[in-house]
Amino acid sequence: MYSSEADHVTELVQLVRGSTAREIAASLEAAIRQGALGPGASLPSVRQLATHLRVSPPTVAAALADLRRRGVVVTHERRRSSVSPRPPLTVDAADTLLPPNVVDLARGNPDPELLPDLRPLLAQLAEAPRQEHGYGDAPVDARLVELARRELSEAGVEPEDIALASGALDGVERALAAHLAPGDRVIVEDPGYFAVFDLLRAMGLEAVPAAIDDRGLNLSALTTALRSGARALVLTPRAHNPTGAAMDYVHSVALRGILENSPDVLVVEDDHQGPISGAPGRTLTRGRAHWAVVRSVAKSLGPDLRLAFVAGDAETIARVEGRLALGPGWVSHLLQSVVIQLLESTEVREQLRRAEAIYARRRIALLHALAEHGVPATGRSGFNVWVPVPDEASVANRLLHAGWAVGLGARYRIASPPAIRITCAALPEADAPRLAAAVAQAFQPVRRARVA
Repeated sequence: MYSSEADHVTELVQLVRGSTAREIAASLEAAIRQGALGPGASLPSVRQLATHLRVSPPTVAAALADLRRRGVVVTHERRRSSVSPRPPLTVDAADTLLPPNVVDLARGNPDPELLPDLRPLLAQLAEAPRQEHGYGDAPVDARLVELARRELSEAGVEPEDIALASGALDGVERALAAHLAPGDRVIVEDPGYFAVFDLLRAMGLEAVPAAIDDRGLNLSALTTALRSGARALVLTPRAHNPTGAAMDYVHSVALRGILENSPDVLVVEDDHQGPISGAPGRTLTRGRAHWAVVRSVAKSLGPDLRLAFVAGDAETIARVEGRLALGPGWVSHLLQSVVIQLLESTEVREQLRRAEAIYARRRIALLHALAEHGVPATGRSGFNVWVPVPDEASVANRLLHAGWAVGLGARYRIASPPAIRITCAALPEADAPRLAAAVAQAFQPVRRARVA
């Protein structure tokens, strides 16, 4: 072991205190929470920690097992444990502001200019004489249920019942919790949304990665994943984050055929962009015993509108609503009222159609510009374009120096190859050629590099 590595291990073990598994776990958690151990940081081995703390290796192993169960650390086969990429803690972090004059294409936000103006609605609420809702009222406004059915019918979704959640990920979590227990396996797309991976770890569930292409889940990958004994499948039918994949009719029929052989698997679809996806809606849920489709309004109406429809079979929705009643009780009726007025507005519906068209033009402009430079990329729908690269950090750093901030693909991957994610929701079409040229230039040094 080089002295620098030995010094590094010594620094790490000095962060840990305690003589019991609970104390050791609390000490490690505090170090992570305070930023002394950052996301992805490798932890000392069980033997090293046991020697430092003068406790038995099983005591240290029990502490790590507790942190692993809660998603704070992860352990890969034949490798040491490391801090989760996004531990479920409030972590002290350094300021992540971008340098001046850098265009932020790393975050998956909608273009604020394409969102409805909420000020008139908020002014109306401010003039309301009194609160109209309280304890004991129905958790979901009946008008919103009908609007949700109308919205979801576009994707062929026919729910037995509908609940509400505070955003898409909240809806996914509640649907999974309605049927699964810690230790259960869940099939996820790879690449896929990193927050789903983090959520599964925090729930004590095991992710089973299944490869995807530009039409969604790979057929053979899904078949193989189902053999693992998975009890649920979480997928994004369109506007896939990060790749922009979208199921077409033929592919959705083929996927449903495979799932028919696993009738007890819970299918949860995160249709988070809905009407602005730039692709027709498809669903794999028809005819299934247990299922849920989550449709958030955050991307289409505004990120701060923390409301999502959770449609599904009667048993799943009853469990979701029952658990919700024991916690927050309901999603704010004031928020429901705002969403109702937006969805009932002819002007807003027209604005959503306009936004969908603009997002699609921006995405297609970037794809065409990249193709002209010989850079392969995918992005059939949504806000993002996925660009396979030889080395994520190298390409991203070169782009940052050129004035463009993009997302590293590592956080979205489990076993799939490297890539970068470019969010083009607010990228003017006229800027696509300049960005594509910068991406192509960022590739050049990597392509010329040789291994001795």
